[in-house]
Amino acid sequence: MKKNTFEIKPYTDAFKKQVVDVWEKSVRATHGFLVPSDIDHYKKIVAVLDFNAFSVYCMVREDIVVGFIGVADRKIEMLFLSPEYLGQGLGRTLVNFAIKELDADKVDVNEQNLLAVKFYAGFGFEPYGRMEKDSEGKDYPILKMKLSTYHESIINSS
Repeated sequence: MKKNTFEIKPYTDAFKKQVVDVWEKSVRATHGFLVPSDIDHYKKIVAVLDFNAFSVYCMVREDIVVGFIGVADRKIEMLFLSPEYLGQGLGRTLVNFAIKELDADKVDVNEQNLLAVKFYAGFGFEPYGRMEKDSEGKDYPILKMKLSTYHESIINSS
């Protein structure tokens, strides 16, 4: 592999510690609306999550995980990048991979994470529902988004 190139690789348990570390760094850098104690709460859940239970792919450079995406039932369940790799197109690459290779067409986004809402809207994801609380029952509203039919037809024709 060439130096400084990125590859998308299927998750393996060898990546677990790195994935959890990327998750924490990413959340602390991008989820300013979360209370720090809630980040610690969610980290405990992520640390014991079985990443083999759904389709998880890692963005890797020289065996270092710099980001990852997870999809279950056609929904992007997670997308996280190390903060130093934000804004370099890697998230876009992972989402395109999820749409084209994993048939993803939905995502749930923290409503307060305006950059993420805008990011997914750029792919053609549109809100179709909203939940007042997240899956843990905490007061972080979730925006349910689905890939618009128009954008789906463009993606499938390319």
